[in-house]
Amino acid sequence: MARPVTLMTAQWGDLDLDTLCKLAKEMGYDGLELMEGAHFDAKKAAADQSYADSILATLDKYGLKTWAVAAHVVGQCVGDNWDPRLDGFAPNALAGKPDEIRAWAIETMKAVPKAAKNLGVSVVTGFLGSPIWAYWYSFPQTSEEIISAGYKRIVELWSPIFDEFDKEGVLFGLEVHPTEIAFDYYTWQRLLKEFNYRKTLGLNYDPSHLLWQGVNPTIFLRDFIDRVYHVHMKDAAVTLDGKAGILGSHIEFGDTKRGWNFRSLGHGGVNFEDIIRELNVGGYDGPLSVEWEDSGMERVYGGTEAAAFVRKVDFAPSDIAFDAAMGND
Repeated sequence: MARPVTLMTAQWGDLDLDTLCKLAKEMGYDGLELMEGAHFDAKKAAADQSYADSILATLDKYGLKTWAVAAHVVGQCVGDNWDPRLDGFAPNALAGKPDEIRAWAIETMKAVPKAAKNLGVSVVTGFLGSPIWAYWYSFPQTSEEIISAGYKRIVELWSPIFDEFDKEGVLFGLEVHPTEIAFDYYTWQRLLKEFNYRKTLGLNYDPSHLLWQGVNPTIFLRDFIDRVYHVHMKDAAVTLDGKAGILGSHIEFGDTKRGWNFRSLGHGGVNFEDIIRELNVGGYDGPLSVEWEDSGMERVYGGTEAAAFVRKVDFAPSDIAFDAAMGND
């Protein structure tokens, strides 16, 4: 069982699709996890099958496929409370207009599952945003009522969007991630409960965000394997030296003074062999999608190395017990 090795395209958004497809093939990938807004327009793909077909034709030109599409940026704008950073995610004309940004994001996210279907995929990865992320540290004192209201707000905003996903038979894989309503083990567990374990909502499993928080990525995966709809391959290294803290010290990614950094695959602390073993036990046979983020490494070198790393670390489960041939007739 060789799982497809794909490249998440958000970090390559400065390249047009044709250029990126050519490069991805040269780097050794089987396909792309296309980012909405960077390499496809959800509203256009939902309304125009010929546009979706042109994207697939470009992939096919280079012998590539897609198994999932991503909608992280637009999804963030659905659930977040506005601050000026969101202006960079929305159309320029909406800058500084919180209500209009949210309305645009909701409308776009409702188009995403139809776009995904027209592109021949049944999984969308992304973010939900969070109206309560600013309260992650409970001072000034943060009541349970405030936190509960935040979860309820996410359910209120996303339930109509998930209705559109259900109409198209498409699943949503949340990337559990700081700044999201679900950013670790217990917040994800609570989110599932708040949505009454709605099947539409699952995981885009990414171990890197768990590792630096001190959450064991393998235990998380084992406990929630039935909700894994897609897998991101991304590494991180924790390098606490007694000066920098785990919160990053407002130091930019890639700076070696930080207490942790994302790293190219194989250069951090994630135990990918354990992850593959858990995926094998859980029967996951979908893509392993490289989300390449390493500000300290040249990206084509890193992207090429990462594709080879995934192929090396991926292996099929055994179809026979190792001691099965030891008995007598």
